[in-house]
Amino acid sequence: MSETSGTSRRGSVRRALVAVLGTLSLAAAAATAATLPASASAPTPPTGWSQVFADDFTGAAGSGVNTTNWQYTTGTSYPGGPANFGTGEVETMTSSTSNVALDGNGNLLITPRRDASGNWTSGRIETKRTDFEPPAGGKLRMEARLQMPNVTGAAAKGYWPAFWALGAPYRGNYQNWPGVGELDIMENVQGLNTEWATMHCGTNPGGPCNETSGIGNNTPCTGTTCQAGFHTYAMEWDRSTSPEEIRFYLDGVNFHTVKANQVDATTWANATNHGYFMILNVAMGGGFPGAFGGGPDSGTEPGHPLVVDYVQVLSAAGSGGGGTTPPPTGNRDAYSAIQAESYDSQSGVVSETTTDTGGGQDIGTIANGDYAVYKGVNFGSSAATQFYGRVASGAAGGVSGLVEVRLDSRTSTPVASFALANTGGWQSWRTVPANMSSVTGTHDVYLTFTSGQPADFVNVNWFDFGH
Repeated sequence: MSETSGTSRRGSVRRALVAVLGTLSLAAAAATAATLPASASAPTPPTGWSQVFADDFTGAAGSGVNTTNWQYTTGTSYPGGPANFGTGEVETMTSSTSNVALDGNGNLLITPRRDASGNWTSGRIETKRTDFEPPAGGKLRMEARLQMPNVTGAAAKGYWPAFWALGAPYRGNYQNWPGVGELDIMENVQGLNTEWATMHCGTNPGGPCNETSGIGNNTPCTGTTCQAGFHTYAMEWDRSTSPEEIRFYLDGVNFHTVKANQVDATTWANATNHGYFMILNVAMGGGFPGAFGGGPDSGTEPGHPLVVDYVQVLSAAGSGGGGTTPPPTGNRDAYSAIQAESYDSQSGVVSETTTDTGGGQDIGTIANGDYAVYKGVNFGSSAATQFYGRVASGAAGGVSGLVEVRLDSRTSTPVASFALANTGGWQSWRTVPANMSSVTGTHDVYLTFTSGQPADFVNVNWFDFGH
């Protein structure tokens, strides 16, 4: 939210999942999960990470945010800062619970409103802390589970929700953007099923970071649209790699990375030699929506909130980068992507490099009777009813099989399964949704694989669950 204007296969034959109906699409998944409830709390940090900040937004319906954690930004600019927050947005930010309030179910709602005269109000909150940065040689992760304003088409014209961070030196100065750095973890405009992530740095306009656009990328939400369901948006700032890098994730999938050697050393240092503070807001209008059709008009519907389940910041001492996820020891979040290669135990599968978005590894050589075990998956108290698998197959014609989810035992009855045919290759990936029996609590998850043929039939990159 810019502060000015925005593999080669081994010899064995692989198996394929029997053709999943092409019509079992995002739209169908969205229809079954149109409103996702909040989790009870932010997920327990994985092994090696510690939680340095968290807010689950628990509290009475209609109450404001915890002002120990957050401060409200009000008006149309910072004191002495550029008008309309430097973006051309048209709303006035307030601290009113009409615009910023808890819903009593563990969510924060940031809701844009329009009065009888056509004037817009909305909400913007910032962490009081400005010291979020990785330790020397370590990593920092900013993460939020969000549902974007559930409005699309002409009714969404001008909507601009965001979860982002600004370099600490900006607070109180308000004239040193973009040199002090900005990390846009989630931005969305016009109700599009697209998540944008961007790093801003350097000088404006132009400069090494291509301002005002910044160094960015975008990706669609899968399983449900960004508007129809909750998704997890995250940024990892990694000082354990060489060069240092900042990675952006949607539902655990790394879709955008900015490395220190993409810009000159001074630009990188100016943007990263300090802490950051986080921001949640919904703007109306401005340069970014303008690039996709314009700001709000008479057809824009007010009253659709950005819904925030939780925000947390994690820190790790980390000693290396790379795409492989080490096996954790339980405490996995069912609603964030579980990397398939992070199994606790397995039979018949191997890990291999993937060319899927975000890189890293997948598991392959999977045939009838193989399985992988993932311990301590926490489904919470609100039942999961959907399973999503990121899969690929280069199996020969007529070779097919099932990907199944079983709980606590390899021989228990499956609670979910889907079938898939050849997807076009062993690295031709798709996310497949499946209905699931209601599951709550914490369980060991067994991915099991069943086929009528002995040939390999599927690769798995990651999986997760939904409500």
